Amino acid sequence: MKKKLALILSVLSCVMMLGACSTADPTTVDYNGVTYEQLYQQSYSVGTALAGYSVSDIHEQIAYFEANYPEEAAMDIDLCNKWLAAMEVSGNFVGVEENGFTVTKSGKTLTTDLVLRFEKRNVVFQLVYNYYDMELTGVTVEPVYTLGEKMTKAGLNTVICMSIVFVVLVFISLVISCFKIFPYLEAKKKENALKSMEKKDAVVTQIEQREELEQLTDDTELVAVIAAAIASYEGTSTSDFVVRSIRRR
Repeated sequence: MKKKLALILSVLSCVMMLGACSTADPTTVDYNGVTYEQLYQQSYSVGTALAGYSVSDIHEQIAYFEANYPEEAAMDIDLCNKWLAAMEVSGNFVGVEENGFTVTKSGKTLTTDLVLRFEKRNVVFQLVYNYYDMELTGVTVEPVYTLGEKMTKAGLNTVICMSIVFVVLVFISLVISCFKIFPYLEAKKKENALKSMEKKDAVVTQIEQREELEQLTDDTELVAVIAAAIASYEGTSTSDFVVRSIRRR
């Protein structure tokens, strides 16, 4: 099964080589040596071949490529993943849409679109080529959504975006409101510093008053001692002495 699916996926590169090596007269072909019918057959063969495999088969093929050819089969792995994603929203394959194949050339790029019908919705199977050498450069599997589904999805995206913007604005407003705290903290800091300074001044004042009181107490005791000595020497009482002032030298 793995080899069969790998063979189907390799059809793209093989057919491109055949188209590039075509010896037909360029004036009789549609796209740089590859006819419109060849482009259709390339897109049809790969798209319908993939549709014939189950989800488990494709998962096995992805695992096989990733284990053995992670770089060489990068486009095949991408194609399988896109196909699985399309099947999840589109259901099982039904057939190919009649007149659903178009070819578009834009500059150096040639694009083919094949519309495939699935149970729930159509799917556009797109192949992208480099026009000058007809080398395959990309593969896209895009489910086709109705206008109502697109509007619903767009509305949901709008609601989500507006919600994100609203949350961001609320967050910004909260951050701005927090700036008001800084002046308050600064004023609080100054107030605490002032209170601390006042406490220090009060302590210094108390210490000075205590020192003055102690000094006055010492002077009073000294005066009492001197007065007692004089009174003893004179044979009088200390009550007869009046101290006018005390001078330290």
